[in-house]
Amino acid sequence: MPDNAVSFWDAINQNGSSPKLDGVKYSVLALGDKNYGDTFCLAGKKLDQRLAELGATRVVDRVDCDVEFDDLAKEWSKNAFTIFGASKPSDVSDTSDPSDEAWSKKNPFPAKLIANDTLNAPGSAKDTHHIAFSLTGSGLTYEVGDALGVFVQNCPEVVDAVIAAHGFDPSAKAGTKTLSEALLTDYEIRSLLGKTPESGLTLDSFLENLRKLQPRLYSIASSIKAHPDEVHLCVGAVRYTADGIAHKGVASTFLSDRLPLGDTTGIYFHAANHFRLPTDLTKPVIMVGPGTGIAPFRAFLEEREATKAPGKNWLFFGDQKRATDFLYHDQIIAWVQSGHLTRLDTAFSRDQEEKIYVQTRMLQAASELWQWLEEGAHFYVCGDAKRMAKDVDEALHKIIETQGNKTADEAAAYVAHMKKTKRYARDVY
Repeated sequence: MPDNAVSFWDAINQNGSSPKLDGVKYSVLALGDKNYGDTFCLAGKKLDQRLAELGATRVVDRVDCDVEFDDLAKEWSKNAFTIFGASKPSDVSDTSDPSDEAWSKKNPFPAKLIANDTLNAPGSAKDTHHIAFSLTGSGLTYEVGDALGVFVQNCPEVVDAVIAAHGFDPSAKAGTKTLSEALLTDYEIRSLLGKTPESGLTLDSFLENLRKLQPRLYSIASSIKAHPDEVHLCVGAVRYTADGIAHKGVASTFLSDRLPLGDTTGIYFHAANHFRLPTDLTKPVIMVGPGTGIAPFRAFLEEREATKAPGKNWLFFGDQKRATDFLYHDQIIAWVQSGHLTRLDTAFSRDQEEKIYVQTRMLQAASELWQWLEEGAHFYVCGDAKRMAKDVDEALHKIIETQGNKTADEAAAYVAHMKKTKRYARDVY
């Protein structure tokens, strides 16, 4: 379940105390990505099943949406809200972008790339880039915590390899474009390299089986108050070898390697209302963002500096090696020296024999971290969902248990209250 639905999901799954929902009408719009296989739309499917088990009446069948969801969502919305009692079409929620005329996902702004700087020092095992786009002339703005949608292109070498493997003519027509152009800009092809091409496959059949190439969302790494008419990203280039085949992240290598300075690509903003700084500028802020998870916290710190927020700021940052992987080192250290960054805890996992991670540093600072929480601190996490964010969450529970003299259940209730009051927010992927 999404973070903001966990408490609701838990409440309707308590043995012996789940609510009876006889007479309740419901319909579920499930969002997902078919790339995730068996877990596609699983949260929505589970919710649909559980509501029925509790006696609720399904008034419109569940709709499962892939990444291209606008049309399906609009149709579901029209059907569901009509039954729920909307009196006229204007009452029906519109899940599409606010205006097709404004810059949006359907009408992206052609933003010029104005910076592409390597953030790692020579000798690093990683390749992380500071990417900056110009917003000049767009009229666009954003809030720190938001994400930037970026339209990307496939690698030309991969396109050529796929065409050659299938024996197609690269100049053959694919709609209004040549096949080469269409595969470069319109279709997802990264998963085809390791497969043996089907014999006798026609071009039309081949194209029908491809998914649309989707824009990618990146956490914004800047405050527009600090960088007017600009938006910055922190992008880790993905490169790996599997089964003897070299693979490259489509979006990350497009931004780091293939988009020349001065060229443009389509962008749009995606609001992240769940991931916001406290409106009370006096509140302390604790940020946990290893690796490229530093992105929104660079933005947060720039914003807090620009607004002269008096609240304390604490950053946990980690990566492999201090000498080569301390992203935004000079800016962060300057904030420490000026006192803007009240406390900095770093965890460079490969600088010593024993692996040290951000959650290790949290536990070592448990007493002070608990004091900040009791002062009303907002707690933020950004980065890897499967390992880091899970380990950080476990460390947070443990700190609340040990420092607050609470049972596991009491600590869980404390964390749940933090989430409910929007003092615990995660931007994980």
